[in-house]
Order: sequence, then structure tokens, then C-alpha cells
Amino acid sequence: MPRLKDFLELHFVIFLWGFTAILGKLISIPAVELVALRTLITAVALGFIIYRRRTAFWLGRQMVLKIVGVGFLIAAHWILFFAAARVASVSICLIGMATCSLWTAFLEPLFSKTRVKPHEILLALLIIMGLYVIFQHETEFNSILGISMAIGSALLASVFTIINAKLVKKVPSTTITCYEMAGACLGTVLFFPVYTAVFAEGGALDFTLSAMDWTYLLVLSLACTVYAYTAGVRLMKRISAYSMNLTVNLEPVYGIVLAWFIFNEGEQMSAGFYYGAAIILMSVFIYPIIDAYAERRKKLKQTFPDEVMAGKD
Repeated sequence: MPRLKDFLELHFVIFLWGFTAILGKLISIPAVELVALRTLITAVALGFIIYRRRTAFWLGRQMVLKIVGVGFLIAAHWILFFAAARVASVSICLIGMATCSLWTAFLEPLFSKTRVKPHEILLALLIIMGLYVIFQHETEFNSILGISMAIGSALLASVFTIINAKLVKKVPSTTITCYEMAGACLGTVLFFPVYTAVFAEGGALDFTLSAMDWTYLLVLSLACTVYAYTAGVRLMKRISAYSMNLTVNLEPVYGIVLAWFIFNEGEQMSAGFYYGAAIILMSVFIYPIIDAYAERRKKLKQTFPDEVMAGKD
């Protein structure tokens, strides 16, 4: 059962995730190279923490391969995420990421073999409406490409969040994150040949980092990944994947506010963007009310089935 402390920590983690897009845009190297370095630093740092804490590390070949495979999804998620922020803007990238709850509403029942909740579908429709409003007003190619990449990133985030919610019941969160970061680094490196042949500017990798880039990269790797990602996985022990992803919808709020101050992005967005964003973010505040009512009605129906069916609840 989640405690207030868990929800407060979750919001702090989400604030750090909102700051991630800012750091990703501030660091000068391309998204693919950034993900490779971020995941390498994170995996090494987590390996050191596991060694010092004597946390269980070897999980058997089958489990290790499964977790490393999840890391490949994370690599693709981050590459799309950082690329979206650079192609369009931090604000557009983060609003696209808010569709995590839309994807989770449909995917989590498939993984857990449960029925889709009607109110989760309602929230998904609200998010689709918000995206429609944004697409109607953001007509620039870069904006459309950026939000499309961010939506793809959100889909991948939803999948690995659902998988992690199951893994964390069997494996320590630090160990999961270490293997996933190693897998993400490996997946990114394996992507290098395709990337340099098709996408990289000049057909070559770029790892040229300034002193400020290294500072941002270490904050991104250690605070926003080692701590935030491990804490996020650990919190899944007490908070459901859907509640987790729905709360993550607040990531755009924190990120957009930061972007206003750092990049002055408020002047770049159309009014339609804010209307659509407001519809999407409204789902965050509607969900607890609807979910609490649905749970209350479900319990009453189990206790007094005849009275509830007659509308006397």
C-alpha cells in the first residue's frame, strides 16, 4: 500500500525526469551519442553501488538476457526522447511523453490479463483529444515530427514500465537498473553502424564534450538516472504501473516551467498547444477522483450487489 512518503518521492523523481529534457537539450552532442555515454556512466555507477552494498547481482542467464532486452527498449526510448526535444522543443517533447497513460491503459491489461477499466479509456480519449488540438495548431514540420517521436518514446516507456513492475517483485531495483543501463548502452552501440550510415551528420560519431557538457552529463547520469530511475523502479513495488505513468504526466508541467525560464519557450508555442496541453494534463487531476469512485462502487457492489444494481449505493 503506497504511503504519502512514496508519492512525495515519486513527484521528486518526476521533477528530475522533467529536468532530463532540459539537460538533454543543453548537452551539445547528438542524441545517440548522448544516450551511449549516459547509459555507460550509469551502468558503471550502479555496478559500484551494487558492489559496495553487496546486493545480489547474478540472476541467471535467462533473467539477465530478459532485463538486458528491456534495456534495448530504454535505449530506443531515450534516443527518440532527446531527438524530439532537439527537433521541436522541450515543451512539445514532454507533452508527447504525457501519452504514457494512454498506452498503459491499453497495454497493461494485455500484460496482466485483466479487463480494461472504463475510466482509463475515458482518460485515454481525453489525451487523444488534447493531441488532436495540438496537431491542429502546430503545423510546422519540426513540431509534428518532434511530437510524433515523443509519442513513440512514450509507447516504449509504457512497455518497459509495465515489464519493470513485474521484475521488481523478483529482483532488487538497483540490479534491474544496472542490467537495463548496460543493455541500453549495448543496444545503442549496436545501432552505431546504422546511425552513422543513415542519420549521423557527416557520417561520423561526435563525442566532443566541453567542460560544461560533462557537468550536465554527470547530473543527467547520476541524479536523473542512477537515483531517479532506481527510485522509480523501487516505487513500483507499492504503486501500480498505471498510477505511475499517470503521475508521470506531471513531467511536462515541471519541464515546461523550467523551459520557460531557461529557453524562453513560452514565446514559441501557439495558443492551440496550450489548449491541448491543458486537456492532456487535466487527466492527471481527474484520475484520482474517478478511480476512487470506481473502487468504492466496486466494493459496494461486492458487499451489496442487489442494492448497487438498483442504484441505491
